[in-house]
Amino acid sequence: MLLRVRVTLPDRPGALGQVARTLGVAGADIVQVVVLERLGGRAVDDFTVVWPGAARVDRLLAGLAAIPGVQVDGIWKAIGAPVSGGHDAELLAQVAANPTDGLATLVDAVPGLLAADWAAAAVVPADWAARSAAPRLAADEPSLHLPTGSEPTVAYASWRAPAPLHLPEVTPLRERPLVGPDDTKYAVAPFGRAGLVLVVARSDADDLRAAAFHITEVDRVAQLVRAAAVILGDRLDRAGVPPVASAVTDPS
Repeated sequence: MLLRVRVTLPDRPGALGQVARTLGVAGADIVQVVVLERLGGRAVDDFTVVWPGAARVDRLLAGLAAIPGVQVDGIWKAIGAPVSGGHDAELLAQVAANPTDGLATLVDAVPGLLAADWAAAAVVPADWAARSAAPRLAADEPSLHLPTGSEPTVAYASWRAPAPLHLPEVTPLRERPLVGPDDTKYAVAPFGRAGLVLVVARSDADDLRAAAFHITEVDRVAQLVRAAAVILGDRLDRAGVPPVASAVTDPS
């Protein structure tokens, strides 16, 4: 199975190689390394590895913990082969090629791009934050022009999304990472239209603790959402609105 391993390590020569050797000794086959951050003498790296399905990850964690200055931020199952930023342009091209299904295309693809479990596009009412005892919308937040007194509406959810879907508190709408009460990790980014927001989630499972979304991952989601909003335009204003049923004529 594929695992994503997020590690914070010293940003010095040899540190990355030491982590890679430890992963190999533990039985992991590295297929991709992505540097998420280099700041203040520290680096945050994501390793995507092939891991023997029957093997426990305890020895992998123990090996990494034994390296001075190394911290394991998370380890979780990845869905499909790792993808790079170049796939973002391909995804947006698919959205543009079929705008009618553009929102669904985006929501279905994002979990694979970010090694997440699921994603959903939801329409959030303007007064949801106030009614849920959260801070009210700031003065500089965009007006949502939605009916008040209603609950968030899921416009589209990817196939692994739980049902029923309980959304985290995402208002005021701005791009950011969140951690839910059940320790589910979220990245949220608004489309800037009609209160529509993209929610991406990853959860702990099988004794594997997923890492929170890094700010670079949140920025990536936000860039995809902004680009998709430009492509789809007014179509997003109709997201979450049920279609009007056609009148049926009684042939008799």
